[in-house]
Amino acid sequence: MTDELWRPYESMADEFLAHAEDGAYNAHYDRPAVLELLGDVTGLRVLDAGCGPGLYAEELLARGAEVVGFDASSAMVELARARVGDRAEIRVARLDEPLPYPDASVDLVVCALAIHYVADERAAFAEMRRVLKPGGAAVVSTQHPTTDWLRKGGSYFDRVLETDAWSMLSGRHEVQFWREPLSDLCAAATDAGFVIQRLVEPRPPESMRQRWPEEAAKLSTRPGFLALRLLALP
Repeated sequence: MTDELWRPYESMADEFLAHAEDGAYNAHYDRPAVLELLGDVTGLRVLDAGCGPGLYAEELLARGAEVVGFDASSAMVELARARVGDRAEIRVARLDEPLPYPDASVDLVVCALAIHYVADERAAFAEMRRVLKPGGAAVVSTQHPTTDWLRKGGSYFDRVLETDAWSMLSGRHEVQFWREPLSDLCAAATDAGFVIQRLVEPRPPESMRQRWPEEAAKLSTRPGFLALRLLALP
């Protein structure tokens, strides 16, 4: 990612893992929606694009997939390798640069909460399309553009580099991401050779309602994330 928006994860990798492993938004909001869109992965070769600390890779392995993955953050790659061991090949690579995988070499791509860190998302989607086998699919989740616009203001239709401040035990970390209208995200995917099969705006599951009732109530009226299932055109 040319803007290196992944840099904060280098300094907060362990804290992010503790946050994401069983946190409200990652474990109980994003992950159920994305895994449902992926469907049965038994026997499939899955690319975990922007794999973070390996939480998706571990779950996909448990569900019978063959997994390869990458992340731009070397600290995240170390955590992912420690989590999955030699059961998956995890390497350092960037989402909007040429990926170190052959054409038509995977059945599925999962890209969870990473595409909004990419300056050139059209290049990212083109690379996902390149590595997918004919008839393959990609599942991509991201922050919801309407909610981010309501939080940040300005024109909904502008593509803007925004900044959030994350408070961790180690201190305050500024995390930047790209906010854009939904039409731009969808166009980047379809221009790369995908057709949108499903678009999901997750509702909080019961596990979230029980443990984080205030967050669940908020997400019941205003979505936090969205997820796309994209089919690769021939």
